[in-house]
Amino acid sequence: MSSSFDPYNVNLSTANFAEVVCWVQNSGNEYDGMLGARISSIFVIFAISTAVTFFPVIAKRVPRLKIPLYVYLFARYFGTGVIIATAFVHLLDPAYAEIGPNSCVGLTGNWVQYSWPPAIALTSTIVVFLMDFGAELYVESKYGITKEPTIDIVQETHEHQPSEEVPTTSVETKQDSAWDTQDFADSAAAERSFRQQIAALLILEFGVIFHSVIIGLNLGVVGSEFTTLYPVLVFHQSFEGLGIGARMSAIPFKRNSWLPWILCMLYGLTTPISIAIGLGLRTTYNPNSNTANIVSGLLDSISAGILIYTGLVELLARDFLFDPCRTNNKKRLAFMTVCTVAGAGVMALIGKWA
Repeated sequence: MSSSFDPYNVNLSTANFAEVVCWVQNSGNEYDGMLGARISSIFVIFAISTAVTFFPVIAKRVPRLKIPLYVYLFARYFGTGVIIATAFVHLLDPAYAEIGPNSCVGLTGNWVQYSWPPAIALTSTIVVFLMDFGAELYVESKYGITKEPTIDIVQETHEHQPSEEVPTTSVETKQDSAWDTQDFADSAAAERSFRQQIAALLILEFGVIFHSVIIGLNLGVVGSEFTTLYPVLVFHQSFEGLGIGARMSAIPFKRNSWLPWILCMLYGLTTPISIAIGLGLRTTYNPNSNTANIVSGLLDSISAGILIYTGLVELLARDFLFDPCRTNNKKRLAFMTVCTVAGAGVMALIGKWA
């Protein structure tokens, strides 16, 4: 912005559009007190989002709790919808506001040359695909697996698949995935499946954590919107945590593995720590500065690409379209579909405020 620009005396017919936009967007630090409430958000968001993240994992790994199957399915597939809505509504859309063509950043310097948010998200999606594909090829090569034996295994599991009429009353009942409903004929295939899923989960959590860091920093310094943003972010972080926890619960970790608990706790701590950092910088950090917008825009675009790939390929396509042992129970399939759509809808609605 040029030093001659006077925001209080602007002739809209001759004014530089970029200077007007930058003045409007770069509003500075808006912190307005309410320190006690902001400090409370650290503990409230940590407690609630962590508990919700742990729930699907506990439901699956502690069978004596006898969590009803449909409660678990709700958590798992509602979380799938949440992840997809997060990618488009909570990441890609804010990226346009931060570094898109109509933003201050997008109207200055080399940012003017291209619409960067979709390009960065596309690049991120392709990179994740190449990593996923490369990991699959590596595991196949390491264990000497070819597609033909894998098809034979799938056919064999279908031939011995138990009837859908068998009653299922809790999560401990074996269900709707290859490693839960049958024993793999080839242990190498089971190992391959586990490695692919854990890689996909780590990529998913990496994308969500990026977003959570920005949210936490902004909550620590936001102005009058804090009273609205606080309760909205409690739901926001809880729903995202539900998506991560539900996906983690579907991975066949060893019974004594601490990895799922560590990953759940890592997500639960990310936003509270970021809020605390934001409070520490509450008088100096400007979330609307060009630097902050560039960093946020890049991270949001990258995370959007990660979650678009993960949500559509790893979650929707693999669970509903390409899982060879997907349940044929029409009632259960309908419930899974409704939960997915509901998760996407609710998370998209929350995007109105955060």
